Amino acid sequence: MTRIGLQKRPLDIHSINAFRKAREHQLRSGRPMMSAHDRYIGKSNDEAEVPLKDYMNAQYFGEIGIGTPPQTFTVIFDTGSSNLWVPSSKCYFSLACYTHNWYKAKKSKTYNQNGTSCKISYGTGSISGFFSQDHVKVGSSVVKHQDFIEATREGSLSFLAGKIDGIFGLGFQEISVARALPVWYNMVEQNLIGEKVFSFLAQ
Repeated sequence: MTRIGLQKRPLDIHSINAFRKAREHQLRSGRPMMSAHDRYIGKSNDEAEVPLKDYMNAQYFGEIGIGTPPQTFTVIFDTGSSNLWVPSSKCYFSLACYTHNWYKAKKSKTYNQNGTSCKISYGTGSISGFFSQDHVKVGSSVVKHQDFIEATREGSLSFLAGKIDGIFGLGFQEISVARALPVWYNMVEQNLIGEKVFSFLAQ
C-alpha cells in the first residue's frame, strides 16, 4: 500500500474570482447550466488538452480514446495512482462492467497482446485484470503503444455507481503496478507535450 501525504493549501482568492468571471461569461453566452456540484473545467484549445468535468470537487473526469478506431471511455484523471485501466470485454462477473463501456481488443487495428495479470487496490475498492497495449487518444494527440490494464473484475460498489469507466493515473512510474510506463511519460517521450507539466485551468 502506498500512502500519499496531503497538505492544506491557503484559500486562493484570485482563482475564485477568475472562476466567478468565467462562470458569469458562461451564463451570458447562453451555454447550458450545470449544478453547483457538476461543472466543466477547461476548454480544449491545445492538442493534449481534455475538458474535465468536476463532480463535487472530488472527481475530475473526461473522455479518452483507446484503440484504432478509438473506443471512448470516461476516466478519472488521478494524481494518486499511475496506471491506466478500463473495463475489458472479458469482464464477465462484475456488475460494474455491465454498466460501463468495455474495451474490445478485436475492434482495434493497433492492439498488441500482453496478458500479464495484475491487481490494484484503492481506498474505495480494487480491480484486477491483465495488461494490454494499444494507442491512447488524449485530446487530439495519440499516444502510441501504451500499456494499460483491461479490468476483468471490479470489486467495489463505488465502481458500479460511479460516473466513470476507469482511471487515468497521472502519478510517477515508481508507484505504477508492474512498473508500467504511465501515459504522460510516453507523451513526453513521443514529444506530444513540451514540458512535464499538467494543470487545471478554469475557463
